[in-house]
Amino acid sequence: MNPCADVLVLGAGPAALCIVAQLVEHGMNVTALASHTPDQPWPNTYGIWAEELESLGMASLLGYRWSNTVSYFGDGEGMEGDSPVEHNFDYGLFDQSALQNSLLERCGNLKWHVETALKVSVLGYQTEVLCSSGNTYRARVVLDASGHKSRFISRPNHGPVAQQAAYGVVGRFSSPPVEKGQFVLMDFRPDHLNESERQKPPTFLYAMDFGDGVFFVEETSLACYPPLSRELLKNRLKSRLSSRGVEITEVIHEEHCLFPMNLPLPDRNQPVLAFGGSASMVHPASGYMVGALLRRAPTLAKQLACAMAIEPPLNSASLAEKGWSVLWSKELVQRHRLYQYGLDRLMSFEEERLRSFFATFFRLPQEEWSGFLANTLPLPKLLFVMLRLFWISPWKVRVGMILGGSSFYS
Repeated sequence: MNPCADVLVLGAGPAALCIVAQLVEHGMNVTALASHTPDQPWPNTYGIWAEELESLGMASLLGYRWSNTVSYFGDGEGMEGDSPVEHNFDYGLFDQSALQNSLLERCGNLKWHVETALKVSVLGYQTEVLCSSGNTYRARVVLDASGHKSRFISRPNHGPVAQQAAYGVVGRFSSPPVEKGQFVLMDFRPDHLNESERQKPPTFLYAMDFGDGVFFVEETSLACYPPLSRELLKNRLKSRLSSRGVEITEVIHEEHCLFPMNLPLPDRNQPVLAFGGSASMVHPASGYMVGALLRRAPTLAKQLACAMAIEPPLNSASLAEKGWSVLWSKELVQRHRLYQYGLDRLMSFEEERLRSFFATFFRLPQEEWSGFLANTLPLPKLLFVMLRLFWISPWKVRVGMILGGSSFYS
């Protein structure tokens, strides 16, 4: 039997490192378990609007930064269909090694136990985790940051869960797939698709210039159930590039992402806490999460530190309740529901209506659309922005916002 910790954290990815760093800085005794060590390289790239990271004083963790940020929402046929929407807002990619090392340094000398958790049992004032090795670990409260596939976090069943899927390539090309020094957030132009392909769920290109002749191009499905296959996305990417006279000449790295966008919020009465994907923290409107991890980890850690100091001591269930109350406050729950409602509507939009929606969305004032995508707008402001978006949208998009579109994926 290992000594009882204040908090036992499951996981070793970005969510786990974010919360462990904060718990350690608040002076708590932490035990960390994961199926691999926390220094194992993360497989996916993480993007963020630069201003969001600057507000946290972490802009130095960006590996790349672009000022030339655009999207395309035309049909791609003719001059007007190829005109970009200029965002005039810097976007960046994390230097993943720098982010990972920065968080690990803040975790101090904490050692991760490489274990596979099998069972979590709440025993009043302690919670026990039994591992496949036969080892057991105890803490006053357990916090699951192991990802959206966690078996230890319960949530309601609201039916099929839509997933964002993407297939991407870092490589060299016969000619530049995007302009020099450019970042393309969304290229929805469908001119490379035939009529039958346009009846399938729409996808967009997410792309950027890394310099020195290296580019990243990724075909992305916003959200869909069942999710689009890797093969379909790969074929669409090749078709999109080919229609522009571009071929891949060297593959440096391949990336395939698949994660839930509208995962129901966890049961906030359960005696085990969660953070990150297991806590449904993926933004339903954008798929982003790292910014939310960095913003919300300090609040959760502070709440747990205060709760740990209460006398007489709180039991595990009460400590978890304190954590859930700040992780998913009433306001954050309401905002999340609004975003999920919006995603549900967008998933019903056919390709043309979806392009029209996004073209309208980026006509909002910059502070409004960027706050919407980062989930930093207070609830009253978020409601105002959604109403403004409805008001300025074309009639066909308005009808879709109310009734849904004419094409459903599920």
